[in-house]
Amino acid sequence: MNLIQAIEIRKSRRAYDPSPISPKQAALLKSRIDEYNQKSGLSIRFLEDGSFAFSGIRKSYGMFSGVRSLFIMKGPKKDPNLKEKIGYFGELLILEATVLGLGTCWVGGTFDRSGIRTGEDEELVCVITVGNIPSSQSLKERLIYKAIHRKTKSIQELCQLQGSPDAPFPAWLKTAVKAVRKAPSTRNTQKVMFLEKAGILQAYVPDTYKFDRVDLGIAKLHFELAAGGRFELGNGGAYRPSGKERTIL
Repeated sequence: MNLIQAIEIRKSRRAYDPSPISPKQAALLKSRIDEYNQKSGLSIRFLEDGSFAFSGIRKSYGMFSGVRSLFIMKGPKKDPNLKEKIGYFGELLILEATVLGLGTCWVGGTFDRSGIRTGEDEELVCVITVGNIPSSQSLKERLIYKAIHRKTKSIQELCQLQGSPDAPFPAWLKTAVKAVRKAPSTRNTQKVMFLEKAGILQAYVPDTYKFDRVDLGIAKLHFELAAGGRFELGNGGAYRPSGKERTIL
């Protein structure tokens, strides 16, 4: 399985087999964390036993069970693109974990932060649960998944081309936006928009909620994995194709 295939099958998991993941899986994920921290300037950490963060119903509202390992998603407070980087590289870790057959879930506020060490100049943005998936999905988890997930937005709602709203989408762009439709977002709101003007495609998010920039990074990653190229950092960052020229119109 590759990362594109992982996009297709991955879904949020809130119930885990509490047994530790294998040493081989842990070693691979730690090596990816080291690589991504070096590339991004983040200070992501793998916590083999972070069960304390979900041990009380008061914090997790009973939505999580069997949680053991976590990705601690943090980085320098002074980085203006901190949350976008957290989204981008956190989602990369999620897809890597999916390739390994592990379950994951982005978690913003429903966990206990008190036992997680953070430096004075660091900000803990969120955590990602990661672990072994039970052999069968419980009724409770199925109900939670159904309650949280809403109808997925259409390609036309996520991407707008200059001129006529009925302008045809190039095949490569349609493929990229389809990958974005599979991207997780806060409360499944799918706020990130891709807007084209004068042949330049940019990614925007309203930035009215504390995790909007995280969602921006996640959406950019999915787009890039499907289409190649890279987005500039920042809200409104432009898409720069690589290799074969890609034209919007």
